[in-house]
Amino acid sequence: MSRTVPSRRAFKGVSILASSALALTGIGLLSAAPASAATPAGDPTAGCQPDASYVAPAAPDFGPNVVILDPSMTTDQINAKLAAVSNEEEFSSNRHQVYFLPGTYGCGTDTTNSGPNAATGIVNANVGFYESVAGLGGSPDDVTINGALHVEPVQSNPSAPWEGQSPGSLDNFWRSLSNVKVNPIQEPLGEDATRQFPEGITDPNTMRWSVSQAAPLRRVDIAGNLTLMGRFGAYASGGFLADSNIDGLVTNGSQQQWYTENSSVGSWSNGVWNQVFSGVTGAPADATYPSPPYTTLDSTPLSREAPFLYVDGGRYKVFVPNAKRNASGVSWSTDSTDGTSLPMSAFYIAHPGDSASTINAQLASGKNLIVTPGVYTLDQALRVKRADTVILGQGEATLTPTRGNAAIEVGDVKGVKISGLTIDAGAVKSDVLVQVGPSGAHVSDPADPTTLSDVFVRIGGARQGSVNTAIVVNSSNVLLDDIWSWRADHGSDVGWTQNTGQHGLVVNGDDVEANGLFVEHYQQAQTVWNGNGGTTIFYQSELPYDPPTQADWMDGTRDGYASYQVSDSVTSHHAYGLGIYSFFDPTREAGGVDQNVFAASAIQTPVNPNVAFHHVVTQFLSGGGGITHGVNGTGNTVSATSATGSTAYIVDYPAAGTPVTTVRFATPGAPVNGAGFYKGGSVSLAVSTTGDTAALLSASIDGGASVAVSGPLTLGKGSHTVTVTATDAAGYVEAIGTWSGKVVG
Repeated sequence: MSRTVPSRRAFKGVSILASSALALTGIGLLSAAPASAATPAGDPTAGCQPDASYVAPAAPDFGPNVVILDPSMTTDQINAKLAAVSNEEEFSSNRHQVYFLPGTYGCGTDTTNSGPNAATGIVNANVGFYESVAGLGGSPDDVTINGALHVEPVQSNPSAPWEGQSPGSLDNFWRSLSNVKVNPIQEPLGEDATRQFPEGITDPNTMRWSVSQAAPLRRVDIAGNLTLMGRFGAYASGGFLADSNIDGLVTNGSQQQWYTENSSVGSWSNGVWNQVFSGVTGAPADATYPSPPYTTLDSTPLSREAPFLYVDGGRYKVFVPNAKRNASGVSWSTDSTDGTSLPMSAFYIAHPGDSASTINAQLASGKNLIVTPGVYTLDQALRVKRADTVILGQGEATLTPTRGNAAIEVGDVKGVKISGLTIDAGAVKSDVLVQVGPSGAHVSDPADPTTLSDVFVRIGGARQGSVNTAIVVNSSNVLLDDIWSWRADHGSDVGWTQNTGQHGLVVNGDDVEANGLFVEHYQQAQTVWNGNGGTTIFYQSELPYDPPTQADWMDGTRDGYASYQVSDSVTSHHAYGLGIYSFFDPTREAGGVDQNVFAASAIQTPVNPNVAFHHVVTQFLSGGGGITHGVNGTGNTVSATSATGSTAYIVDYPAAGTPVTTVRFATPGAPVNGAGFYKGGSVSLAVSTTGDTAALLSASIDGGASVAVSGPLTLGKGSHTVTVTATDAAGYVEAIGTWSGKVVG
């Protein structure tokens, strides 16, 4: 999403228009906090005074960009340190990590949030760009924050903020909060506190986290309510919440899409376009989709929480959670049955300025890797050749190739964990930025999948950059958990011929799962799935804003490229909760005028009941053109002039009763010699189908051009391979079959 989207949007059932700075309780989106959540648990004065007797454990050398807070500090000291790292610009090169050692911080003296300045002695800070905040306990409840660590939207019209919803929170990227408990008491800060209508005020016992992509909440325990939108309904386009507990109400509000994984919520307010839940206790039912637009799975088929730093017995360690099948609810244990605790001696701690060769030497020696906050320029890829290697980034640490190389290459090994990194494409075009497994990789373990968590890729925006494919997964049994692969639509060096990128993600391995997958603005198919057994839970994608003309953006004879493309050869794939959006910006098109650019379909897939899509939304945001169909030829057109409107939903594709089609081959009466070769100088190869017996057939013989099949195929002497494709009447592939044989005299 981008600040460039100019249109006014209403979210489900509520138009964000008001004549005064009314609290959103007045329009029924925010309710008063439940009585059980009205007062923070425990002693509300705990943490009011610093603990002068506290002795902090000795910390490793994480460098100057890591701040470690402890209970001996005053609340004022803590707030000052948080404020000092919260004001970076969107494309700053500075990076920050803040840790809270176990303890209680701030007072819990006022939960009314009636501010400004109603509550005193609380920990109260904005979490800004390139800032990661985390507790250092084994459980979130080991660090209690009486106050709020919050994110607010940008006000474009301070005198009447309800009249200016953009940019709002559309660009609130690259930040995180994890492993803390919060008793929410929030106050407006800085310039916001001086406004007539501050954003930083919330309903009682409520914290705001109004973000878009690349801003995850993990392992948080909110002893109250959480709102995901701005006070006056500004646009937001997030987001990701995992392994967390929210005691009270989660207000979705104007949040256009959101994914919640393996968590617990007291209640959920509403949906806009695509709200997805997997393994969430208290999640809303989805039986009436798309009204509201919920997708709810009782459990998450495959999940693994991100590795995290913690203190145990006065020593810093990294806990690496195990992968889980069909999990639900939170899992905050650091027991050996739930994961592996690694000592700091198992890690090399990289600092900005370290060369790729230095880091690679440490990886080759068997070390895991902590990447401290900063920007790292790499003249060669970081090469991971050891199974179960852990790479943990701090403070949105960023890797940038300089010679057209990749940033990370994982070898043919299992169980690698990579978390908390941002990858920027470099000025010299790379073929790939993150490669998981070499081409033809064969080593994997379904019980110990290689896992990428909170890995964010950028093409342009921060600096000049181009790539062919941002992320390539060649290995099987891989988990992708909260991935944003973004070809920049704003920032520096942005344009159709400047920050070029064909694909955001290509999956070649089998049994790969993506939970919380965001892929945006690439110039061809943004996500390409070639492996079998794939699963996606929650997908968010905007088509590119900037094709100059329709002719510049064609997939053969098809208008535009599908965002999500499952290869014709795939026979098993399942995806849940997909949202694909169009904003073809006339100001970026040829001549600066609308070129009426369309995508023929948002999703392209074989027609097979084992390749299934559950809950798909397409949305015209603004601009010109639009999306003709949601999946293949199914689904209404979304555009400015569509008779059916700007939003279209598909409950399930393909339709119930769609058969599995297979291609059959027969050589009736053909004599075969003892070696299994066909005799007689030629053979007649009959082709038919089961399932859709009326399927249209075309054949390619020995790699030649595909021709329609109207009868048996005659093959002369020699070795032959025949590939037959079966399509439905609209031309969508239903099955592919291959026959090989040798004909002798």
